[in-house]
Amino acid sequence: MKKFLFATVFCFFSYFAIGQSGYEITIKLKNCNDTLAYLTYYQFDKTLVKDTCTTIKNGKIVFKGKSKLDKGIYSLVSQRKAIYFDFFIDDNTQKLELESEASENIGKELKALNSPLENEFFGYIEYINQQNKDFQNYKQSVTLATKNDTLELNKKQKEIEKNINDFEEKFLAKHNGTYIGDAINLKVEKLLKDTPKTAEGKTDSIQIYNYYKKHYWDNVDFKDDATMRNPFFNIKIKRYFESVVVTHPDSVCVEIDKIMKSSKPESLLYKLLLAHFTYTYETSKLMGFDKVFVHMSDNYFKTGKAEGIYSDNDVVQKIIKRADKLKPLLVGSKAQDLFMIKAEDYPKMKAMGFENAKNSEEMTSVYYKNVDEVTKMYVKLSDVKAEYTILIFWDVDCGHCQKEVPILLDQYNELIKEKKDVKVYSVYMQHEGDKYLKYIDEHKLPWINVYDGAHYNNAVEKYDVYSTPVIYILDKNKVIVAKRIDANQLKPMIKAIEAESKKGK
Repeated sequence: MKKFLFATVFCFFSYFAIGQSGYEITIKLKNCNDTLAYLTYYQFDKTLVKDTCTTIKNGKIVFKGKSKLDKGIYSLVSQRKAIYFDFFIDDNTQKLELESEASENIGKELKALNSPLENEFFGYIEYINQQNKDFQNYKQSVTLATKNDTLELNKKQKEIEKNINDFEEKFLAKHNGTYIGDAINLKVEKLLKDTPKTAEGKTDSIQIYNYYKKHYWDNVDFKDDATMRNPFFNIKIKRYFESVVVTHPDSVCVEIDKIMKSSKPESLLYKLLLAHFTYTYETSKLMGFDKVFVHMSDNYFKTGKAEGIYSDNDVVQKIIKRADKLKPLLVGSKAQDLFMIKAEDYPKMKAMGFENAKNSEEMTSVYYKNVDEVTKMYVKLSDVKAEYTILIFWDVDCGHCQKEVPILLDQYNELIKEKKDVKVYSVYMQHEGDKYLKYIDEHKLPWINVYDGAHYNNAVEKYDVYSTPVIYILDKNKVIVAKRIDANQLKPMIKAIEAESKKGK
């Protein structure tokens, strides 16, 4: 009898465990005409579909699965791919019953039948929406005719912001330690309560900034994948690196390393963060920030810390190869030397047979047959003596070059008038020498006009010239101080470089 009783109890607990596994989200949505709906969730910078309900009857939508849902903020999405509303899932809301009405009042009507905390989250959303709506209504009701009108509008905005901030602080204090508390924590700004003043009585913006930066990531757990399953995390990461971190590649590298060190290498969050930073700075339009991309390659991809990030292992090797190619071209690096031939020496090179060689073997033969003479003809980049050397790679037939080269010429002439010690090392990327000479003559290019007459340099690879024109600025030591600038940026860029140089002295 005891054995039977024990077996019965065991079966009961087994059944109970099975009953608690998986998820079941039941939503009663009045006046819903959809025949299908989607359950989606936020993940870093994307929204992904978790489940689909294709059997909606009388507005009853059910999502059901055998495995538990990951903690995060989820959305009910309509047949037309529009979000009806958001709700959160944690360990206590795997079995969730919601109801609302498919109307403009969907947020106000929304409620959870079996989760008080879910209802508090809905109340939070509704409060924020109402505050923003109140401000927009006020803004539309006033006419900004005077300075006082603008001041009143600013006053109203600050009032709304304070209301929201106070409400969020109370929400966080009440729900500290819960998933939804952690999610809202990502949204809340950490600001000084009292505005500090300097000895002169002015607002101490440095102290405000330092406090903000120091507390920006308070209570954010980078070791938990749930941290990124909401719409706030991606915004917070983006704002941090665009507005909080000092806009310098070295500063960015330091901050990336701090965040990566706070994450678990095997976690999904770690992998997505690493992929995000790598892509962001590989494609960055900010000059000099390819240094961050190189840093990612050297410190994560080359060291094996990027394993499992990409399904195709070739991607890792491509990233390493690309970074290695860019490393010698970083701002602050010594420019790689070039051994070019003067444009005016094109006829000589042609007579030697360089332009008639049909393949690399014939080209090599021509080169070594004339190596002594060719060597004497080289115009080396390293031999150019100037405070600033402008290195440009371009093509006569390139439409963009035809616009940029005349602008560069104007900028150059202005700098010469200002007695700036500037020289242009102009590299024609093709081998149609007659065409090149004609352009130089017609446009009166007073530069060091050269081309790779001996096919010796492979400038495309050496200077990453995948399109033309490409413009670099080198200092007197042939160190790269600016790169890939537009022609009209030449003069302002040199002035900025000189100003920065004076600061450092």
